[in-house]
Amino acid sequence: MSTLTYPVEGLGAPKNRQPAALVDTGLPAGTEVFSADNHISLAADIFYERAPESLKDRMPRVIEVDGGWVLGVDGKSVLPPAFLEVLMQYDPLPGSHTGDIDARLAALDSEGVSKELAFPNAILALFGWPDREVREACFRIYNEYMAELQQRSGNRIYGVGLINWWDPAGTERTLTELKSLGLKTFLLPLSPGKDEHKQPIDYASTAMNDVWAVIEDAQLPVSHHIGESPPATPNEFNALEIAMLQSVAPFRDLFGKYIFGGILDRHPSLRVGWFEGGINWVPSTIQDAQHLGASFKHLSNLKVEHDPKYYWENNMYSSFVVDPLGLELVDHIGVERVMWSTDFPHNESTYGYSNASIAGVVEAVGPDHAKAIVSDNVKRYLGVDR
Repeated sequence: MSTLTYPVEGLGAPKNRQPAALVDTGLPAGTEVFSADNHISLAADIFYERAPESLKDRMPRVIEVDGGWVLGVDGKSVLPPAFLEVLMQYDPLPGSHTGDIDARLAALDSEGVSKELAFPNAILALFGWPDREVREACFRIYNEYMAELQQRSGNRIYGVGLINWWDPAGTERTLTELKSLGLKTFLLPLSPGKDEHKQPIDYASTAMNDVWAVIEDAQLPVSHHIGESPPATPNEFNALEIAMLQSVAPFRDLFGKYIFGGILDRHPSLRVGWFEGGINWVPSTIQDAQHLGASFKHLSNLKVEHDPKYYWENNMYSSFVVDPLGLELVDHIGVERVMWSTDFPHNESTYGYSNASIAGVVEAVGPDHAKAIVSDNVKRYLGVDR
């Protein structure tokens, strides 16, 4: 069991932290540390600047608010004040945004991290953008921009792309473009919203079969991330902590759709990644899926071809930031399905103690398994290990 549990008291916001001196983590010599889940803020007004003239007056703008970058319309943020307050905790940190890639790479170097998978921040507001033509155009512009950043970084920063998931032709169009740009994965929302008839989209429905077929044919992994759902009720005290407790455990519904909804039976070569929700949820979710699947089998209207654990072991991966309990359960999860991350530059990130975090993984599982967790697994997930 690792002695590393949680960050020391008083770390404060990332912008106020200083990375500790690098120490020998105990990893095998030559291990290339690869953080499976970091974030990068968009600090350029790319949607307006790169849009065709016919769309410019309908595009959202990327605007600066108190040192942070958000989506805006008519000069005002589309994000709620509570979200802006969180952004201000890390956006002013050098390297947190696309405006200074040298600072970004220096921040990785300071923590002994060679490469990263970089998810977006505030532009997730685009997921529910009502103008679908604009939404897809923004996705395509973002993918092009992140591919350029990936290239400028020497493939140290792997950008997570965005695709059309609401119609098969759009899925094929955006995925083909994304793949040609050299991006290795894309973010699919946990909640896909509504279709053109204002009806909720069900990922596991027969109506989505063609979308999943396009995704499977592309042979790129599907990435899901926490942080889409606002709290169900307002909270007077410590609203952020309460909201985050809900936010870090959102995967069960979609996990069930992949298995009991038959997505993985119909599309067995899909690779699915769950990001920033930790790994300790995996054994209990599999256990409950096994029990419930057996208990309600006589009422099922769709046969599930395998035991729930089969789908985890053959199709899924999960990342963690600080999860000592998950590392204790790693034999139930499978070392080859676990990916470490710093979550730079978020408040809950290991920025300032990432080196110690890696050493804690080594202590918990041993050097060889730790190498898989902090390097090999995410490379295999992304298909960059060849």
